[in-house]
Amino acid sequence: MRLDKFLKVSRLIKRRTVANEACDAGRVLVNDKVAKASTKVKVGDIIEIQFGTKTLRARVLDLQETTKKEEAKELFEIL
Repeated sequence: MRLDKFLKVSRLIKRRTVANEACDAGRVLVNDKVAKASTKVKVGDIIEIQFGTKTLRARVLDLQETTKKEEAKELFEIL
């Protein structure tokens, strides 16, 4: 699954366009490497997102095309 789509589906970032912009700005890392929006995400990957002064690290637990709001938090775990 594409990184931008995973960020949207998992609700780590609300909109896919915002996820694209964060990737283009170099604020998203996958396994400690700067990632483009088109980077393929696999189960077990570590995603690091920089929001201003805060950094969020999450491990991918599952990949799904769509999820309900309540089930979205089951797709990742915060590290």
